[in-house]
Amino acid sequence: MKLKIGIVCYPTYGGSGVVATELGKALAETGRYDVHFITYNQPTRLDFFNENLFYHKVDIRTYPLFKYPPYELALASSMVNVVRNEKLDLLHVHYAIPHASAAYMAKQILKSEGYDIPFVTTLHGTDITLVGKEETFEPVVSFSINESDGVTAVSDSLKQETHEYFGIRDTTDIKVIHNFIDLDRFRKHPKDHFKKAICPNGEKLIIHISNMRKVKRAADVIEVFKKVSKEVPAKLLMVGDGPERTHLEEMCYECQICGDVRFLGKLEQIEEVLSVADLFVMPSEKESFGLAALEAMACEVPVISSNAGGLPELNINGVTGFMSEVGDVEDMAKNAIHILQDENLATFKANALKRAQEFEISNIRPKYEALYEEVMAKYRK
Repeated sequence: MKLKIGIVCYPTYGGSGVVATELGKALAETGRYDVHFITYNQPTRLDFFNENLFYHKVDIRTYPLFKYPPYELALASSMVNVVRNEKLDLLHVHYAIPHASAAYMAKQILKSEGYDIPFVTTLHGTDITLVGKEETFEPVVSFSINESDGVTAVSDSLKQETHEYFGIRDTTDIKVIHNFIDLDRFRKHPKDHFKKAICPNGEKLIIHISNMRKVKRAADVIEVFKKVSKEVPAKLLMVGDGPERTHLEEMCYECQICGDVRFLGKLEQIEEVLSVADLFVMPSEKESFGLAALEAMACEVPVISSNAGGLPELNINGVTGFMSEVGDVEDMAKNAIHILQDENLATFKANALKRAQEFEISNIRPKYEALYEEVMAKYRK
């Protein structure tokens, strides 16, 4: 008999939504699960048909009485209705705020009706390191984590921060299950014509992908590129959009490097761009894991990164790329120049792919399945 799972996530380009959607798709493809997504829009990566996949839209109503629509209440109600109607066995919520607290509320409503359903919470990063640390949210986040029937974090670093910033009980076991990659999608594609269009004279291609918030330190990418391009003929692609984009474009004008830098905005098929890149730069101030870096590595692109958060659990210094202290653009540029030398680049590219293969989804999915079984076993007693 199939296990029926409800997955709650943000349906956006962010890492938590991507991981939740890809996990749901992978579970559905095994044929052992019916996966029901519960969210306010269809998830970005939920882009194909499968008989085991379902989508339930959270209906958010607005009334003059409410300054802000009560999404958490609407979400909890949707969870209750989907569990009732679809006879779900388990809820898996991604990102603590407000999904875990909404799941707890839904669980209590269902329990009052004699329907006891467990829920698993996966912590992804900013729900702990930024948003969750706000004093106004801390009691709710701590309570929701402690009341979860299972808790995972995407890196050891994030697990440690969760224990540091929140009142986590000794009895709450946070399991580390790293993010994963679909190597059928994220692999090097033959796009030589695209590379020639961007780098007509054989320049090296550097790429950065982010939501361009301050925490991503995208301005450091521009500074690194300025230094690298003085030593190695190169072009830079800035992929993504966000509040810092205008400032970054102004930096390029001031530095007179606009001819060598392109801003591409949000892209869905980022693997096609990664396929022609020679180096990926991620100088983030905080990074719970570094999913974008993993996607780059799967496309045979070495990584220059900071040593923040979970990045040391992914990027092997001197092997798949290099790590530097946050803000040390001099060291990042020096390391980038080393990687981009013709005699070094092929080795770093091969090492990046080999490391990415360790995080292939078929290696990670069973860890979630084992957790589901562990949680469900407690409810079968």
